[in-house]
Amino acid sequence: MAIHPLAGQPAPRELLTNIPRLITAYYAYQPDPDDPAQQVAFGTSGHRGTSLNGKFNEQHIAAISQAIAELRLERGITGPLFIGQDSHPYPNPR
Repeated sequence: MAIHPLAGQPAPRELLTNIPRLITAYYAYQPDPDDPAQQVAFGTSGHRGTSLNGKFNEQHIAAISQAIAELRLERGITGPLFIGQDSHPYPNPR
């Protein structure tokens, strides 16, 4: 197994995500619901996408939340629902 040349080193600036730009795009971008590339998509570990390419933003979260609420209502589910936040885009709080 090859060791990556950056192993044990701080990530170069050009590889880091611009967090302010990511968050701005999350709130500012308006996806086109008719464009399959901008529709909500899930993978094996949950939602797939980024606000930087229009695949994950506030409107997507509203649509997902509405779909969950409607499905629970339709199936008579009244118990608690636990939802977490993905911490991947945030810097390590050390």
